[in-house]
Amino acid sequence: MIREWTEEALDHRNALLYAMGVTEEEASRPVIGIINAWNEMNPGHYDLKEAAEIIKRQISESGGLPRELPISGVCDGICSNTSGDRYTLPSRDLVSSEVETVAELNRLDGMVLLASCDKVVPGMIMGILRVNIPSVMLTGGYMPPGCLEDKMLTLTHTKQAYAAWISGQIDRDTYKRIVRNACPAPGVCPFMGTANTMCAMAEILGFTPDGNATVRAQSDEWRKMAEEAGRRIVTLVKDEVRPRDVVTLESFKNVIRYVMATGGSTNSLLHIPASAAQMGYTITPDLFDEISREVPLISTIYPNHPTYTMEDFSRAGGVSAVLKELDAAGKIDRDTRGMFDTMSEKLEKAENRDPGQIHPADDPIMQQGGLAVLHGNIGTQSAILKFSAVDSSVHCFEGNARVFNSQDEGWEAMLQDKIHEGDVVVIRYEGPKGAPGMPHLETFMAAVLGKGMGTKIALVTDGRFSGATGGIAIGHVSPEAYDGGNIALIEDGDRIRIDIEKRSLILDVSEDELEKRRQKFRAVEKPASGYLDLFRKNVNTSHEGATIYGKTTGISQ
Repeated sequence: MIREWTEEALDHRNALLYAMGVTEEEASRPVIGIINAWNEMNPGHYDLKEAAEIIKRQISESGGLPRELPISGVCDGICSNTSGDRYTLPSRDLVSSEVETVAELNRLDGMVLLASCDKVVPGMIMGILRVNIPSVMLTGGYMPPGCLEDKMLTLTHTKQAYAAWISGQIDRDTYKRIVRNACPAPGVCPFMGTANTMCAMAEILGFTPDGNATVRAQSDEWRKMAEEAGRRIVTLVKDEVRPRDVVTLESFKNVIRYVMATGGSTNSLLHIPASAAQMGYTITPDLFDEISREVPLISTIYPNHPTYTMEDFSRAGGVSAVLKELDAAGKIDRDTRGMFDTMSEKLEKAENRDPGQIHPADDPIMQQGGLAVLHGNIGTQSAILKFSAVDSSVHCFEGNARVFNSQDEGWEAMLQDKIHEGDVVVIRYEGPKGAPGMPHLETFMAAVLGKGMGTKIALVTDGRFSGATGGIAIGHVSPEAYDGGNIALIEDGDRIRIDIEKRSLILDVSEDELEKRRQKFRAVEKPASGYLDLFRKNVNTSHEGATIYGKTTGISQ
């Protein structure tokens, strides 16, 4: 049995279920919670209400009692470039807490978890691994790309268009038409951002049906996956198959290999370690860099490719096709298994339908993986960059520092042409503690790209980025400024040298001078109350996953 009940406690629960029309026979069934992050502010989650109804029917027909339980499901894009963005990363840990709470409080026998977006999917995975009852997931599928005058559009193009309008490169009407046409239907934004990277993590860990990470939202194929999830969870509960029975460290390594092969989101360096920590595994950026040197980049979509989107990636074979090509090169652990298939079974079904889009590993797009971990006296623990989204002509970049203590200050300077070609912009106090909440600096880099300066300016920050960010964008600098990391000691005019291929990030200032500056250091204290204040007091570093649950190893039963 998944849960043990005394007769009195069970009768007390059942009395409340009877009030809602549940029959005595239904109350005797295993209770399956449908943990649904649906809401009307998130287009990536908008179709999950339909999915919940499909899943309920399948659970009932398979002998379970479905009970829908709503939790948070934020969309990062809604609050981009506002103070609300400080809540997006902390919301991941909040979601994991909600999953744990509703599962334990209601003594669920199993869960089907519905989510699609950046922080919600990893938050659910963290909760699943802590609660450790039979669990499956269904993600919502991708939205089709937008189009204007035969040019592909996504949400991130709206920010670039804003900067282009402000700088006079396009008119206001063109900018507004881009905004209106960027997101044509519900679903996950169709670029290789955090959401699609995390949906792939859920699939590779084995929590979702095969192909779920690259299915079109609201399609018949997606609806069939919902049916499969509803049936599967009842079988798992009857067989008492728990997540920690199947997920291993090698499972997470397979996810990292996929991320490198596709140029996945830099946020994976926060979410994979935070998820693995729930099982007591320690994953640091060094493991990502080790795998990046071994696994080539074999498939790219926007921002790593100028026109390909999830639509093209799905048509070519999606996640499974990438894994198949990596497996052919001996770079996948075939012995991992999930709540649906084993990895071997998944690979047997996989088909690469377009080798021009998903390359064989012996004919890669780039010999190394899509992400790089940099080291030096800036980021003495680590700093992160999306290698695959940087033009090869600027793998080495050197310039004078322009220092700002917030993204707002840097963005305004960028729009007002106060940042110039050759500058290395430093934006600090945007880390997990400094902001607090580690907001993404997509807005600043979108302004850089929108003004055509993606190869002319570099950014170094203790904040993070949207997965759709391109250009020389170095984030996750750890230790962060708030903790007294050397990024806090940089001054305007200091020389900074970047060598991506050598993985170096160097501030050309002597250690003696840095020590003098360190003696004068006083952290900038940005206001925070409520949950943000609680997060600041408990969060670990970005090097460790930026989570308040970094050392969780206990298992609920």
